[in-house]
Amino acid sequence: MAWVKQVCGRLESRYRYSNSLVYNNFPWPEPTAKQRAAVEAAAQAVLDARKKFPDATLADLYDPLSMPPALVKAHAALDRAVDRCYRSQPFENDRQRVEHLFSLYEKLTVPLLPSAKKSRRKT
Repeated sequence: MAWVKQVCGRLESRYRYSNSLVYNNFPWPEPTAKQRAAVEAAAQAVLDARKKFPDATLADLYDPLSMPPALVKAHAALDRAVDRCYRSQPFENDRQRVEHLFSLYEKLTVPLLPSAKKSRRKT
């Protein structure tokens, strides 16, 4: 959500998701097989935590005031696993996470920019 909060537009209180402004410019990591397995296991733990509440809607499960502790814990573990795909040192906060993402974005996009040609002056 840190990336979404920085690059998405808003419509009233909701985020406006756009593939060209959010998804397509997101700097995806290149995880190792071990990191990928950790993310997959953590994602499965989120699904398993949600299965414990078969009668709850997604709105019920993700209500910030009543989100089940097991689901909160599973999402926190998934967040940590994803963060480790970007770097081994944990992010202290979302600002640090977004700064890192923008740094990666810059590294990915700078080579795509045309180089400035030096113009020769006529004398």
